[in-house]
Amino acid sequence: MLKIRVITALIILPATLAVVFLTPPWLYRILVGLLLLAGCAEYRRIADLSPGPGWALLVLQASIFVALLLVWPVPETIALGLLAAACATWLLLFTRLIGFRPDARPNDRFRRLGFVSALSALSFGFFALCWLREQENGAFVVFLLFLLIWASDVGAYFSGRLLGRRKLAPRISPNKTWEGAYGGMALAVAAAFLLTAVVPGFEIAPPALVAMALGTALASIGGDLFISIHKRTVALADTGTFLPGHGGVLDRYDSLLAGAPFYAFAFALLGR
Repeated sequence: MLKIRVITALIILPATLAVVFLTPPWLYRILVGLLLLAGCAEYRRIADLSPGPGWALLVLQASIFVALLLVWPVPETIALGLLAAACATWLLLFTRLIGFRPDARPNDRFRRLGFVSALSALSFGFFALCWLREQENGAFVVFLLFLLIWASDVGAYFSGRLLGRRKLAPRISPNKTWEGAYGGMALAVAAAFLLTAVVPGFEIAPPALVAMALGTALASIGGDLFISIHKRTVALADTGTFLPGHGGVLDRYDSLLAGAPFYAFAFALLGR
């Protein structure tokens, strides 16, 4: 399993970098949409949707992506409002973490919330990722987002293994600790300073950079936990099998879905 996981990771990393840095904007948007549609297909399972609502979700999500592609580019004034709405929606979605019970089982309310959550998370994630690519130095802007998410994950893993004592969300993810979260946020800040220091014309004021990195890292942790409550409720270890050794698209990119809108909103406020 470890060998397969490593091989898949060695494929995912260059493929991701190729999409971010080498594709033209129109192709980048299409590829992001296709990836998130794969995540939508997985969401049907973790939201315990029957075939009818599951297909309705997939068709509706595809329609939203196509509509956004057809009207692109979105005016900046509208973009700022959409990013603000994305962050507000995620803060509302995060409230589902508070009331989660380990013995929860799928019911009609869970399925309805899952349907709405999927549309919200995937649609706003798509918009944020595509809007970021359109900015000046857009490829590096998107890469910084990925770097923050990766650094947060790596920092949390090793800090949690070495120093972890206090459980962060024992009812949702028993292995996550506060020490791991602090380590992840610290490494995310360090990674942000490293990249902005070596990329010409990519300067961000230190206080703003710290706030952006911390906000993105915190949101990414919330996104991970958010997908976890669905998997625990429906008793699934992974969201899918699209990425051997890693699970599904949502297993690998759950942190990105939540982190991207907060990161993009911060960028918009900075006037970048």
